[in-house]
Amino acid sequence: MAEVDWTKIRESSLDKMTVDALPPTLKLPALPHAVTQFVQQSGQDDVDTGELVRILETDAGLTLELLKHVNSAAVGLRHPAHNVQQAMTLLGRKKTRMFVITTGMQLAVKSRKSKLINQTCFWNAGLQKALFAKEVAALLKCDGDLAFAGALLQDYLLPVVTNDLFDHYLPFVERRKEFSNCMAEFEQQTFGFDHALAGACLAHRWHLPDDLVSCILFHHHGLKILVHPELGRSAAAAVAISALLPDQLRQNFNGLEQLLALQQKWPAFDVEALAAVVDEKHGDLGMGVRNDFPLLRRCKPIIKGDLQFSDGSLNTSVVS
Repeated sequence: MAEVDWTKIRESSLDKMTVDALPPTLKLPALPHAVTQFVQQSGQDDVDTGELVRILETDAGLTLELLKHVNSAAVGLRHPAHNVQQAMTLLGRKKTRMFVITTGMQLAVKSRKSKLINQTCFWNAGLQKALFAKEVAALLKCDGDLAFAGALLQDYLLPVVTNDLFDHYLPFVERRKEFSNCMAEFEQQTFGFDHALAGACLAHRWHLPDDLVSCILFHHHGLKILVHPELGRSAAAAVAISALLPDQLRQNFNGLEQLLALQQKWPAFDVEALAAVVDEKHGDLGMGVRNDFPLLRRCKPIIKGDLQFSDGSLNTSVVS
């Protein structure tokens, strides 16, 4: 499989769109300073590991989260890490960078309250999507760590935009059955942008990697991303598939239908089996997010065969 030119894709897709084009009423979050510094420095090939360690050690919260993650049962270490240097050595620079980015972005958003979103349920669904995307990435033979991070952060800006633009989102949520389209389409019609575009723009301003920015940007492209000449077998495709899973806002009203269509055309893609793996790994991950509503339960209509298609047919041409 050819290497994806993420920078070219990000440049052509975002074009001249920036966060400055977003409504001034949006109070966009800021990354913790240590995260910004770490991202910028770790992107340089000649940076000394000791410098990266010193940056992380300036943030006690990040240091604690990194040690908890590295020492979790999911990593399976015989000897626990006692400091940032040991943690980075065990995890590796690439995975440490991705962990710092995802944790920093979560911290930035979790500090903001939302009148529309229950953040506990929100991050639980996000972690389910992340684990699901990583399993799909394995089937696609692409970068599982990128798929995990992209899926975990795909909706990271939703608590902010739904809170600051609450009066616009509330009618959508209250009358969800009247809107058969994806929530991103509603956002485009209402605001002229959607949370995927806004999230990608802000992530780019934060100097996050172009591959992660692109995963956020394309996460609502649905199954049609599978026929994209460059992204069809990439982590961005795994993220887009995970975005079809149910969540509290029902962003993709027909998401389960599309997952069933994919399952019927792709023998290796088994929603029940994947959901079972997600629920099993959820508790072992050590990220402090309770799985109060397991993914197997969320996907019950597919598993029990009770799913009814809105038009009485099944269009699977996109995954043929």
